[in-house]
Amino acid sequence: MAGKTDGFSAAERAAMKERAAELRAEGKKGAKKAEGLEAVLEAIAKMAPDDRALAERVHATVTEAAPGLSPKTWYGMPAYANADGKVVVFFQDAGKFKYRYCTLGFQDAATLDDGDMWPTAYALKAWSPDVEKQVAELVRAATS
Repeated sequence: MAGKTDGFSAAERAAMKERAAELRAEGKKGAKKAEGLEAVLEAIAKMAPDDRALAERVHATVTEAAPGLSPKTWYGMPAYANADGKVVVFFQDAGKFKYRYCTLGFQDAATLDDGDMWPTAYALKAWSPDVEKQVAELVRAATS
């Protein structure tokens, strides 16, 4: 797989756990966000290695491009919801339905409208700087 990584580094994992603890410390609303983050990280950890590497990069890109979205699982998949709790973007690993590619998808809360027809899902087979740029641009557009 082009641009393959070994996944999250130990430092990245530790930072995400620290962030989850910070959210829990904020009270009820923060605890819900922490639970969502932990659920997403657990869902990613259960994926096959190639799918997991893609999911980790998607997670990092979505959280950087749209920090206002909250991670949560949706049908067992990593997803990111807006302030109203509506899923905007999700990641479906190839292994979930035995597909030959992972899927980056957008729900109706995403503002990707472009005339009378536009794509709402993208096949994702490998990660590269160009893919990262495209994903970040899509996520920013979906949340603007």
